[in-house]
Amino acid sequence: MVAIDARFLEELRDALAEHKVRYLFIGKGAAILQGFPDTTQDADIFVAKDPENAERLTRALRQAGAEITREEADALRRGKDFVEIKGEFVIDVIHAPDGIETFEDAWNRGREIGGYPVCSLDDVIVSKESANRAKDRETLPRLRNFRRYLEQRNRTPGRPLPRPTTGIEGD
Repeated sequence: MVAIDARFLEELRDALAEHKVRYLFIGKGAAILQGFPDTTQDADIFVAKDPENAERLTRALRQAGAEITREEADALRRGKDFVEIKGEFVIDVIHAPDGIETFEDAWNRGREIGGYPVCSLDDVIVSKESANRAKDRETLPRLRNFRRYLEQRNRTPGRPLPRPTTGIEGD
């Protein structure tokens, strides 16, 4: 597998923003965007689960070069917990990451880093702990050390994400 490159991530971010998809980068990619020194072979995105968001997501992924099958588009529309989209790079669409209760909770803890909406490092760690896969268990000590490094320097990458609006005046 080939490591995700910056050009692809930028194209993906821009397509998702253009189509107004509600999502967060999660997984090791989210940690890397916060400065974690590593590479990843896929882009994991945690997506708000609703049919309209799924339609926008499908259009955005196609714009970013993903070849989405009818079955994958249906799985996204239904809000299947995990959908792997293969192409030049792998995109894992996650509607229910291990260890995280709701998209809204994760959004409220998330950060914006260089235009990327990113899960908090704590959510990345909790999700990997809860998934308990061998590759996650190998990465977790380094992620925890990276979190301690940031805490010792009193650094929190990025800025808080904007509060979602409902279109109601005063929001």
